[in-house]
Amino acid sequence: MRTEVVSEPGTPDRPNEDFAGVGLPASGQGGCVIVLDGVTPPRDGTGCLHSVPWFTARLGGALTELTVSRRDLTLREILGEAIRRTAEAHGDTCDLSHPRTPQATVVLTRWSETALEYLVLSDSALLLRSPDGMVTAVLDDRLDRVPRASLASDAIADATVRNKEGGFFTAAADPSVAARAVTGTVPRHEVRALAALTDGATRWTEKFREGDWTALFDVVGKEGARALVDRVRELEAADREARTFLRRSKTHDDATAVYVEL
Repeated sequence: MRTEVVSEPGTPDRPNEDFAGVGLPASGQGGCVIVLDGVTPPRDGTGCLHSVPWFTARLGGALTELTVSRRDLTLREILGEAIRRTAEAHGDTCDLSHPRTPQATVVLTRWSETALEYLVLSDSALLLRSPDGMVTAVLDDRLDRVPRASLASDAIADATVRNKEGGFFTAAADPSVAARAVTGTVPRHEVRALAALTDGATRWTEKFREGDWTALFDVVGKEGARALVDRVRELEAADREARTFLRRSKTHDDATAVYVEL
């Protein structure tokens, strides 16, 4: 089994808000991948004493432990329990009802000898490659369907679409959000490899339009996850003023890519 993990902060002076984890049980019969993209907090605060990296480390750690050890739980149940545990860790000190309490997007996948299960919440991506080379993108596209005017400012987004019906959802402090995740199961023999990516890595396809999901998967599979992140950084640097791609909120974003050949 080939496994690669690359996670790089957008700039060296800020901590990486992403989380990546791979679990490979000793039995050799299965495993899991967890990728989180922490939501960068607004300047006026989140109502929380803790940083986004603290949150993603807590949530990611809980997801890893539960996904490996609790095969009796569905992925939605695992996400809900991980959110609950993380909320309990700071509920006494922080205002978890604040719309910008620390939160993250989620990609979670678990496989056994017979099946691969997946869960995606918000705008990180999971790519599955079949033995015949076909690439399927598992996406939660609700953020893309939100009217751009609703994202004109943090205040507008928080009041109208963030973790609200008709908007988009992230993993924050409410375990019930797990029911909103995109989930599914495919036979194990139908998946040869997978890639889990935060939107800092999927910029190669989604923002810079350098190639479709199959082309992106080819870069990761043939050249490695590092090659994809390096290509994104080169494109960002060449378009530093965002004159071409005006929908980029940051010149550089944290970028995480996990690749596994099953």
